[in-house]
Amino acid sequence: MKQKLNVFSDKTFLQKLIHLTLPIAFQNLMLASVAAADALMLGHFNQDSMSAVSLATQIQFIQNMIIFAIVGVESILGAQYWGKKDTESVNKVFCLSLKMSAIVSIFFFTACELFPEQLMLIFTDQKELVTTGIEYLRIAGFSYLLTGISQSYLCMMKITDHPERTALISSCTVVINILLNAVFIFGLFGLPAMDVRGAALATLISRIIEFFWCIANSFRKNYIHPKLKYIFSFNKILFIDFVKCLYPLLGASLFWGIGFTSYSAFMGHLGKDATAANSIAAVIRDLLTCLCNGLCSAAGIMVGNELGSGDLEKGKLYGDRMLVIATITGFIITALCFIITPFSIHFGKLSQTADKFLIQMMIVMSIYMFGRTFNTIVINGIFAAGGDTMYDMYSLAICMWCIAVPLAALGTFKFHWPVFLVYACTCLDEVGKIPWVIVHFKKYKWVKDLTRDNL
Repeated sequence: MKQKLNVFSDKTFLQKLIHLTLPIAFQNLMLASVAAADALMLGHFNQDSMSAVSLATQIQFIQNMIIFAIVGVESILGAQYWGKKDTESVNKVFCLSLKMSAIVSIFFFTACELFPEQLMLIFTDQKELVTTGIEYLRIAGFSYLLTGISQSYLCMMKITDHPERTALISSCTVVINILLNAVFIFGLFGLPAMDVRGAALATLISRIIEFFWCIANSFRKNYIHPKLKYIFSFNKILFIDFVKCLYPLLGASLFWGIGFTSYSAFMGHLGKDATAANSIAAVIRDLLTCLCNGLCSAAGIMVGNELGSGDLEKGKLYGDRMLVIATITGFIITALCFIITPFSIHFGKLSQTADKFLIQMMIVMSIYMFGRTFNTIVINGIFAAGGDTMYDMYSLAICMWCIAVPLAALGTFKFHWPVFLVYACTCLDEVGKIPWVIVHFKKYKWVKDLTRDNL
């Protein structure tokens, strides 16, 4: 028991945790910075442009949830086979992930190009926001072709001990995206001001750079690049193992992603001020979750490596330590959210009503952030490392879809509750899951070796 609770005495554990967490957290921070830059620049351009882009990007958010599930399985199986030192099986996992990600990317690109108006009408009935969102999707949709494939490459770098490279690629492309945002949105260097179309074009160019950089980087020494024989072949055993992990993870991702998207839709139907305030709150939330996302990825890789190598006791020990770290991190991020609440209204040029809504949302979000941080590290990191992906789907089905979404929907469309109360309903699921998560963790069903000797 003493060994489990003595989290900060194992230097090897801490060094590996820091080595993985910092670059991945920084990568997440840089990615969140793009949304922050979009909101900041478009918010100063005008409030409607910011709100429209915030709603339009919910389409990519859903795509990312599906890609997250595919890449999540790549990380689960890849980390275990990497821990087993089976690089051929790692390459097979990589190639299967690439093929699945490509199919999803083509689907979302097609939807954005052919049905942008119908997609925007899901999120808002405000004509100005729909028209502006269509302009964004027409251009940004091309970037959706590349995102999934790039994410598969970046995931492979993380699990094969190159997290710094993922941070470098993401950081550089984010900087390019932000700089191009300024150039195209405001019309610098003699170019015409393009408003939301400028934000979309900046996103597209940066995603193209990221895509080709990932491919070129994979041919460096000691990196994994996809072998054509695995791209054009079908491994039935691997496919079954992949799908066994994928379908509960995909179910959980879609439950969570569509649920979160519906929250944005509720705000979109509560008016422009609620939409604008929620757009800023969402950006701040994404910035605050960067550390827990880094710890989540690190936990999944570290625990998965040990389980895949056959050392189940060490994997269990690492999981116990990460539970303590998840709790501490949750309190830190909650405190940070409270501290920045008074300053959040300076993030964009909002109306007085939107400012009031934003402060109220930030207070609610401060409490929500503990649950979000704790659950992300434990469920998506520790549980997923051993292939225990079904629990997340069950918990979301109950906490989000049986409690949070129905209450928020009733408050929006039937009872016409204040914005503050509807927003509070959308935050119930993460806090409500905590007791269940702790009970499930202590059952240790996640302590499993998923690898095969002859894949």
